[in-house]
Amino acid sequence: MDALDRVKKRYATSQALMDQIRYAAESLSLQFDRWDEQHVSGPSLYFLIVAEMSFDGYTDPLGANKWPTNRCKIVTDSLDTFTEVAGDVAVTRDGAIMVTADGTIQEQMVRVRNPPRDEVPGIDELNPADWMGTKHLSALETSLREDVIWAITLSEEDGRVTTFLDGTYRDYPRDEIGGRWRPE
Repeated sequence: MDALDRVKKRYATSQALMDQIRYAAESLSLQFDRWDEQHVSGPSLYFLIVAEMSFDGYTDPLGANKWPTNRCKIVTDSLDTFTEVAGDVAVTRDGAIMVTADGTIQEQMVRVRNPPRDEVPGIDELNPADWMGTKHLSALETSLREDVIWAITLSEEDGRVTTFLDGTYRDYPRDEIGGRWRPE
């Protein structure tokens, strides 16, 4: 298998993994019905799908914030279980959730450090949207790192789900989630 075939295989696998995480985030967004209430925060998630197990160079442990790996260790084992656990984490914990390319969820949630401007190509050309908060800006910048495959966020402010890839993003505002399959 040549290098191009390996990249295609890794991308195809990561696309399916990203889709499962995004669909879980969309489900949580649609299940929460208090987005329009003042002083109410909805569920919030920040996932990074990474190619390597070593991400210490740009993350710091975020205290006692941990993913309950005893309930769900691998994203793809059960979408229902993953969504249920993600829902609990989304309202009780803070930080980025690290998922390796094989779908394994790391227990320790982390704070992601901003990339040094001179070490990450393309960082000065990023074009963030006006609505992006700290978590979204972090995901956008972090998506430029070589070993980060995808970043996915669920906004606690309005339920939007956003995917990030190589310094670009695709935004799914809550009122557009689910497309033609969206429940009325």
